[in-house]
Amino acid sequence: MIESILLQLQNPNTQWVLLGTMLLGITSGVVGSFTLLRKQSLIGDAMAHAALPGVCIAFLIYGSKSLIWFLVGAAIAALISSFIIQMIINHSRIKEDSALGIIISVFFGFGIVLLTYIQHNGSGNQSGLDDFIFGQAASMVGADVQLISIISFILLVITAIFYKEFKLLTFDPQFAKGLGIPVSFFNGLLLMLIVCSVVIGLQTVGVVLMAAMLITPAISARYWTDKLSYMIIISGLIGGLSGVAGTLLSTIMKGMATGPLIIIAATIMFLLSLIFAPNRGLLAKAVKQISLRKKTAVDQVLLSIYDIAEGGNLRGITDEEILQKRKVPLRLFQHSNNELNKKGFIKKEENNTWMLTDKGIEAGYELVLRQRLFEMYLMHEMEFAHLELKTRDDLNLQNISKETKEQLLKLLRTHNRSPLLIPRSANISNRRLMV
Repeated sequence: MIESILLQLQNPNTQWVLLGTMLLGITSGVVGSFTLLRKQSLIGDAMAHAALPGVCIAFLIYGSKSLIWFLVGAAIAALISSFIIQMIINHSRIKEDSALGIIISVFFGFGIVLLTYIQHNGSGNQSGLDDFIFGQAASMVGADVQLISIISFILLVITAIFYKEFKLLTFDPQFAKGLGIPVSFFNGLLLMLIVCSVVIGLQTVGVVLMAAMLITPAISARYWTDKLSYMIIISGLIGGLSGVAGTLLSTIMKGMATGPLIIIAATIMFLLSLIFAPNRGLLAKAVKQISLRKKTAVDQVLLSIYDIAEGGNLRGITDEEILQKRKVPLRLFQHSNNELNKKGFIKKEENNTWMLTDKGIEAGYELVLRQRLFEMYLMHEMEFAHLELKTRDDLNLQNISKETKEQLLKLLRTHNRSPLLIPRSANISNRRLMV
């Protein structure tokens, strides 16, 4: 397989195609990042489908196949479609998703009609317009790649120059307008970048798959970072790698179009990102969820043991008594007992019962105090709105004022919720119940 790939790489046509698909992937990934964050994912799909009638009309006017004229026709048709979408949204009750669906159907249907007309006139086979539906990267020649390279370079330079404006426009357009930034101009410029990215990819991946090329690398990169600059770089790399991988696969899989293989490669990278991304990936979330469930179970078991000890039973605590206080799955219950025993919070006695140790009393007291203070906070949330607590773990007694702490403790005493088993020091072995 490797020998076959190396042999194909010596072919000048393969080299051109490889360069073209790599540049397309990088550009699509960079521009697609803004498209994704602005929640305009379907815009690329609408423009790609709307570009088909523009290609057909350009062929009818020019009379022969010319990539530059096809790109001009596709760009004009895509811009017209975006203008009509905005007109429909602004001057009717039709929502954006419905307007996009209308434009995709109407423009693509019109393009198919024109394509059928051209083929029936006997010039369709010479024009190669069918390539623009599903893409045909192998048909690219050096001049085509040079044109794509120039457009890609211009798009990347514009993105780099106006990165700050695009960033502000993406996350806070009202603030950008307040700063005096010409929002309408940069909206139009960003739309033009999307149009150009879609248009240069039509010959490679086609009308049907171009939206995936624009969005998939961006959404893959989103799993790896929360920072826009890193997201753009990662998205460009994923797009470029997808283009290279799809092209190399098409060289060894005879009869397979390059465009669909590029999308498959991008999809595989998305799945890898979805599963293995360090913070947002499914695997990381599963690990965090399991860890959280274990921690919660340990806390629940310790709370139950402390509650029982408050009633005067410091030793001889059975598993049944603990489970009656709080329901914990048996597997997690056994894990919790082992963890508490390992930490020295509880000690197993000869009759298979548990004894709460001095160290366990201290840990239980802190946990119970925080738990019950948080309950007081929830009961009187309006009085303590400045704390802005979401969970019990957010309540840190060291970080709140003395006055607020006293108010919460007073509420505990008022509701008879003060912890009864109070630790004195780590060295005292004989504990007493204190009210």
